Amino acid sequence: MFNEATVIGSVVTGLLEEFSHVVCVDDGSSDGSAEIARAAGAVVVQHPVNLGQGAALQTGFEYALQDPELEAVITFDADGQHRVADAAVMLARVRAGEADVVLGSRFLEGRADVSRLKRLVLRTAALQSRMSTGLQLTDAHNGLRVIAAPIAAKIHLTQNRMAHASELIHQLAELKPVLVEHPVEIVYTEYSKAKGQSLLNGVNILADLFFR
Repeated sequence: MFNEATVIGSVVTGLLEEFSHVVCVDDGSSDGSAEIARAAGAVVVQHPVNLGQGAALQTGFEYALQDPELEAVITFDADGQHRVADAAVMLARVRAGEADVVLGSRFLEGRADVSRLKRLVLRTAALQSRMSTGLQLTDAHNGLRVIAAPIAAKIHLTQNRMAHASELIHQLAELKPVLVEHPVEIVYTEYSKAKGQSLLNGVNILADLFFR
């Protein structure tokens, strides 16, 4: 999380209704997000300065993997755009042995409520990912993921900013786990758009894909 004081309390509370362990990686917030997350019941791991989402995910993986009983890691955006119900069903698919990795997709079952231009950007990103990795993904840059612990232990993200999502997909392609996509809904609000769900953010994704 990075400066999510407005919503992080409710996000953590909602997650704890379904999951016993919630870890927030505070990526150098200056608005009291860490204190609010702790008060809501999350464990908070803090970066002293803002490093970016890729670095935050890697820190979260490394922290969670210290628990020898860890089953899986769920990545869940701090701005409230994901649904806890979707995460729970995705985890159930991993627990049932159906897959090692379940990736959320807003484009399965026609669930995406996005503009034509943003849809084009995201579809282009997915196409580039399919061409470069061979994975037939429809939504390569969805932040809701469930990754079984043995696979998470082999992920080592080095890209701190938007390129981390592409790097993660490339590493999964090399690891060759049993991987499926799951239809999810994204809760687009004015707040979540302001925090990074804008079209400009999609353009930044494409820039990272094609120029890094």
